Amino acid sequence: MKDFNAFEETIGYTFKDTELIQRAFTHRSYINEHRGSKLKHNERLEFLGDAVLELAVTDFLFAEYPDTAEGYLTAYRAGLVNTTTLSTVGTSLGMNDYLLLSKGEAKDTGRARHYIMANTFEAVVGALYLDGGYDVAQKFIQENIFPLAEEIVEKRLWQDAKSRFQEVAQEKVSITPEYQTLSAEGPDHDKHFTVGVFLHDEKVAEGTGKSKQEAEQQAAEQALKAKKWH
Repeated sequence: MKDFNAFEETIGYTFKDTELIQRAFTHRSYINEHRGSKLKHNERLEFLGDAVLELAVTDFLFAEYPDTAEGYLTAYRAGLVNTTTLSTVGTSLGMNDYLLLSKGEAKDTGRARHYIMANTFEAVVGALYLDGGYDVAQKFIQENIFPLAEEIVEKRLWQDAKSRFQEVAQEKVSITPEYQTLSAEGPDHDKHFTVGVFLHDEKVAEGTGKSKQEAEQQAAEQALKAKKWH
C-alpha cells in the first residue's frame, strides 16, 4: 500500500479507513494489470464523490449569488466542477504522485490524464464522505474549489470553449465559427475524431476527442489560444 501521510497532511485530514484512500487513487487499468492485488478501482467512489461535489458547490453558489438566475448558477457550477478545473486542482494537490495506473496509462500525460485526474478528485471526495461524513468532504471542497468561483464568474470561464470562441469571434471579426470533421478513425466502440474550426476559409485550430462534441470543444480551446483570445 502506498504511503498517503504526505497527502493527508496536504489536505488536513487523516483517514480512519486507509483502504478508502488507496481505492480513491486506483484506476481500473491498474486492476486489469494486477488481478491478484485484491484492490478495488475507484469508479464507485467517483460516482459518489460527483454527487457530493455537485451538492456542495450548488449550496455554495445558491448562498453566494442570491440574485443570480438558475441558468447562470448552473453554468457557474459547470465551470467549477468540469474536467479542467478538477484536474488542475488535483494536480496542485500532488495527486499525480499517488495514482495507481497501468504502465500504458502512466505514460500518457495528455488529455486522457486530465480525465483520470478529475475522476480521481471526485473519488477522493467520495472517500472523504464515507470516512468522515459530509462536513469533512464539504470542507475539502470549500478549501479547494470555492476560491475559484470569483475568477470563473468574472472572466466568464463558466462558458464552454465553443461558446466563448463564438462570442469573441463574432465580436472581433464578425464571423461565426464553423466546425468540420477532418477524420474519424477506429472501430465504432472506440472512435477518435479530429475536428477543425474555421473562420471562413481560415482553419484556426484542430481538436481531437472520442466524440465530435469533445473534439469541437478542444478545437475551440486551441483556437482561443491560437488567436490569443483567452
